[in-house]
Amino acid sequence: MSKPLSDHDRKKQISVRGLAGVENVTDLKQNFNRHLHFTLVKDRNVATKRDYYFALAHTVRDHLVGRWIRTQQHYYEKDPKRVYYISLEFYMGRTLQNTMVNLALENACDEAMYQMGLDMEELEDMEEDAGLGNGGLGRLAACFLDSMASLGLAAYGYGIRYEFGIFNQKIVNGWQVEEADDWLRYGNPWEKARPEYMRPIHFYGRTEHNPDGVKWVDTQVVLALPYDTPVPGYRNNIVNTMRLWSAKAPCEFNLKDFNIGGYIQAVLDRNLAENISRVLYPNDNFFEGKELRLKQEYFVVSATLQDIIRRFKVSKFGSREIARTDFSKLPDKVAIQLNDTHPAMAIPELMRVLVDEEKLSWEKAWDICVRTCAYTNHTVLPEALERWPVDLIAHLLPRHLEIVYEINRRHLENVAAKFPGDVDRLRRMSLIEEGGQKRINMAHLCIVGSHAVNGVAQIHSDILKATVFKDFYEMEPHKFQNKTNGITPRRWLVMCNPGLAEVIAERIGEDFIRDLDQLKRLRDFVNDDAFIRDIAKVKQENKLKFAVHLEEHYKVKINPNSMFDVQVKRIHEYKRQLLNCLHIITYYNRIKREPNKQWTPRTVMIGGKAAPGYHTAKMIIRLITAIGEVVNHDPVVGDRLKVIFLENYRVTLAEKAIPAADLSEQISTAGTEASGTGNMKFMLNGALTIGTMDGANVEMAEEAGEDNLFIFGMRVDDVDALDKKGYHAEEYYNRLPELKQAIDQIAGGFFSPKQADLFKEIVNMLMHHDRFKVFADYEDYIKCQDKVNALYKNPKEWTRKVIYNIAGCGKFSSDRTIAQYAREIWGMEPTLEKLPAPDDKQ
Repeated sequence: MSKPLSDHDRKKQISVRGLAGVENVTDLKQNFNRHLHFTLVKDRNVATKRDYYFALAHTVRDHLVGRWIRTQQHYYEKDPKRVYYISLEFYMGRTLQNTMVNLALENACDEAMYQMGLDMEELEDMEEDAGLGNGGLGRLAACFLDSMASLGLAAYGYGIRYEFGIFNQKIVNGWQVEEADDWLRYGNPWEKARPEYMRPIHFYGRTEHNPDGVKWVDTQVVLALPYDTPVPGYRNNIVNTMRLWSAKAPCEFNLKDFNIGGYIQAVLDRNLAENISRVLYPNDNFFEGKELRLKQEYFVVSATLQDIIRRFKVSKFGSREIARTDFSKLPDKVAIQLNDTHPAMAIPELMRVLVDEEKLSWEKAWDICVRTCAYTNHTVLPEALERWPVDLIAHLLPRHLEIVYEINRRHLENVAAKFPGDVDRLRRMSLIEEGGQKRINMAHLCIVGSHAVNGVAQIHSDILKATVFKDFYEMEPHKFQNKTNGITPRRWLVMCNPGLAEVIAERIGEDFIRDLDQLKRLRDFVNDDAFIRDIAKVKQENKLKFAVHLEEHYKVKINPNSMFDVQVKRIHEYKRQLLNCLHIITYYNRIKREPNKQWTPRTVMIGGKAAPGYHTAKMIIRLITAIGEVVNHDPVVGDRLKVIFLENYRVTLAEKAIPAADLSEQISTAGTEASGTGNMKFMLNGALTIGTMDGANVEMAEEAGEDNLFIFGMRVDDVDALDKKGYHAEEYYNRLPELKQAIDQIAGGFFSPKQADLFKEIVNMLMHHDRFKVFADYEDYIKCQDKVNALYKNPKEWTRKVIYNIAGCGKFSSDRTIAQYAREIWGMEPTLEKLPAPDDKQ
């Protein structure tokens, strides 16, 4: 295998990263040495690689701080409307390289490190991922922060500073094993604690109703300590803030026990309060109704609203004097976006603050609340919708329960007025679900308490209006919108695929980085042999580089000329990694039947984490690894088929795998994937998609041309029709010999010779209670994969389709998504104006 061009050599040729000026390089070296000497270690001879990373991080951070202060000062002077994006997850990944790209420092840093005998990539590899999210929802929030800063919006991301993020996944004997992600163990150079903005958060207690209003008393208090992380826009000198809250016990917490000699226990009990920000719940698209989780949700909401109201009241830079007391102006100055229902308690909490503390009338407070809040829905899966037991909320947040009941009473009065006599509709639309244990439906609360409700792809938003929220849509159609998700082209092209960014920039200039629609101009080059060659060459280099990475980490020799067939995402039945497995087995069986035929070589890579309590998902991982054990050691197959499970899939691994992929698997059952964003990353990085008409795949096919994707399987209407008719897996099993063979092999222990019945549960599920209808799409999927194989044998035609896909990516920039949120929900106008740099004279 020829060694791919080193990244250092390649960066030397790349313009999109900005040229390294000599003074700049000299300054960086001086600052680096200063940090190494004064901040970290006295003697350079004892410095470790981690010390070098921290010195570089601090050097780059110095370039952020002046811009950060100036940006915040600018906001105070201009007093724009501010948007607060509240999310329980921010899946940020690493920060160093992204910051260098956005500040145009990468080449200068690279040259400075090179001159000092250090390897930039090695230093970047020292950084821990900030894995404060599970998957799509948390990564979307991260892309949105990048776009809000790049579009000059006065925006704040608010969440929780989890001490332990999403677990690290180890594969041991084929099984997933979880390890705690102690990402803060060596410190985090990107955050700044702000103890001066610490806020008290109340739990438990009871309510007192007096003539002058309601008081929430006898509460337990936990303190919320904010940590701020700078979020730089792309080369516009704007630096916004992500503020994450950490839980601290107050000094007097439980120390009343001191009098009876319980001092030690009282101090140990402080952990109970601080557990709130200890760990991220590792569930994706699954609701777990635990008290600690509800505490997390209220903790972030209460701390954030106190911060929002403080900032609203004191709108002068450097002043803590109250400048505003008229809350009727709140919706003109504040937009709150609820990222899914996790921050739903913001609605009753805002009402509590306005009514109980600020003494507004209910009607006025409610009007302000609805005009301020907006809600994004991320899923239609019933098991994912949050429904909190009334008893739990009564115990933890007694005042909020009273407020939710009052919201519901008034809401049902409105419903009854609009649809008189429709009792069933009242039951369906209530915020309180009766029957068995009473529960609060948080999605209903979000819809009623917001002025805008959006899905995250056109098909998803249509499904919401037609099914899950049909009653609410009929009542208030004006609230419902669509905002198709997007990804930031800075991280997902310029940073992770510099070779491709450069090839594009050579043809159409660099403006596409902040205006992705310009990629349309690449359609002019779809028959340009030189461009086709350049695109293919970049892909081949990325594959070689990833193959080297895989050989180092997995000890599997990979054929870099094979098709890299990649499915990376959370392991979940609805994402149908099992359908992928059935194709692998079918392809394996075909090669075994006719070993002398010219087969298209494939390396199938599947990666993703299973929620620790999700047994079926863990079994799916075990099946993938078991198939790999058999296929990879079969001498008849050789390097024509390899199966690799990508361990510990996370943002940093995505940045390596996605640029190397040829084929992107987006194969969820139609109507189950709200949008998907991995699909967009693969498309932008030159992979072709095999997928169902689900989520954003539908719009990707519109933008690139359906002929340039491999679309297969049932549409939403077909799935509905099959539900009505009844789905019987045995019919497909009996009718399709290759499917029967594959299932019999799994059931009979072919892939688990030491434990023949290891996968009997998976087979039983697929045969008798498969909600996601894997067999119904099997035949069409296999035929579609045959088309993929045929096209891959014609590299030129394959690459032409790749170019059509890249050219169709413009819509899928998170800049477009955020511009739509700003104009259509938040009432704000994006701007591409640059702020002056800190060293410019104002």
